[in-house]
Amino acid sequence: MIEATLPLVAERISHITPVFYQRMFAAHPELLDGVFNRANQSSGEQPQALAGSIGVFATYLIQNPDALPERMLARIAHRHTSLGITADQYQIVYDNLFSAIADDLAEVITPEIAEAWTEVYWLMADALISIERDLYASQANDKMWMPWRVAEKRPAGADAITFVLEPADETPVTPALPGQYVSVKVELEDGLHQARQYSLMGDAGLSRVFTSKLDELGEVSPVLHNRIQVGDVLEISNPYGEVVLDDSEGPVILASAGIGCTPSASMLRALVNAGSEREVLLLHADRSHDAWALSEQMRADLSRLGTANAHVWLEDASTGHELAGVHKVREGFMNLDDVELPAQATMYLCGPMPFMKAIRNQAINAGVPAGSIHYEIFGPDSWLAD
Repeated sequence: MIEATLPLVAERISHITPVFYQRMFAAHPELLDGVFNRANQSSGEQPQALAGSIGVFATYLIQNPDALPERMLARIAHRHTSLGITADQYQIVYDNLFSAIADDLAEVITPEIAEAWTEVYWLMADALISIERDLYASQANDKMWMPWRVAEKRPAGADAITFVLEPADETPVTPALPGQYVSVKVELEDGLHQARQYSLMGDAGLSRVFTSKLDELGEVSPVLHNRIQVGDVLEISNPYGEVVLDDSEGPVILASAGIGCTPSASMLRALVNAGSEREVLLLHADRSHDAWALSEQMRADLSRLGTANAHVWLEDASTGHELAGVHKVREGFMNLDDVELPAQATMYLCGPMPFMKAIRNQAINAGVPAGSIHYEIFGPDSWLAD
C-alpha cells in the first residue's frame, strides 16, 4: 500500500506540511515559545525538512523492510532533544498532520491508505521516542534548560562574538564531545522565546564556549550580540549532536566555510589536547581573513599538531596571503582539485548548504567513501529532504 501511494504522497507532501504547521500552531501556540523556530517556518525550511524525512523513512522501509534509517533518525533525535521535545508531542503532530493529509487527498485517500501511512508515522515516531528517551537518560541531570552566566564576551572576527559561560547553579554538568552543540534560548521583544544551536568550540568536557555570527535579520543572534552582556544569565541545553570526532587513528579532514568552522575548531582542540598523532587536513573558506571567526585559535592549534596541514580559500585574499600555520592560501571558492586528500580519511563538513554539497561531491570523486563523510547543519535538514 505504501509503495503504491508513495509517489502521490511525495508529490503532495510539500503542499501538505505548511497547512499542517498552520493548524498545529493555531491549536498549540505554546509550541512557538522556545520549541519551534519561527524563522524556519517563515522560510519554508521546516516544512520541507519534515516532508523529506517522512518520504525518506517510507522509502527506506520499502527498500529495507527489516531495518530503520538509523543515521537519519539519530540526527533528528539529537536535534529534538536539544529543544526538549517530549513523547506526548508526537500525538499532537500526528493529529494535525493527518488531518491536513486527509483534507489534501480527500478524493483518493481510503481507510486502508490512511491506516498504512498511520503505521509508517508511528514506526518513525516510536523509533525517535526510544532514541530520545535514551539521550535524555544519558545526561548528568534531568533538566532541559540550565542557567549559565556569561563570564566573557569577546570579538571573534568580523561580526562574530565568542561567549564563555560558567554554571550559574549547582546542576550537574554533562561532558560534551568534540563536535557537539547546545541550544541557547533567549527572550525576544514580543515575550516569546526562541532557541538556536551553537557548536561548542572550546575544550571538550565541562566547559561551555560558543561563537555566534551576527545575522542582522535573525531573531536570536542580534539579542546575543546587542543585549546580552557579561554577568547576564543564558538558558542553555545539555550537549547534543551525533556528528562527533571519532576515536580511530585514521586521518581526519575538517572542511568548513564561514561560521561553520566552529565544529572544526572543537575537533581540532580535542586532537591537540589528546596529543594526537593522527594526520589532520584542515580546509576552510571565508570572505576574507578578517571574517574567519576563529582564525587565531585554529591556527594556534594547528601549530601544536605536528601532523596537521591547512589550506584556506579567501574571496578577498589581499590581506591573507601569509597566515601562520596555513600551508597554502588561495583566492576564490574552495576547490579540492589540486588538494591531495589523505587515503582512508574521515571527513567532517560544516557550512552553507551549497558549499557542503559541492565539497562532498568533490571529495567522493577524489576517493573519499561517501559513508566516511559527515556533515553538520544548524536548522532543518533540507539536504535530507532532497
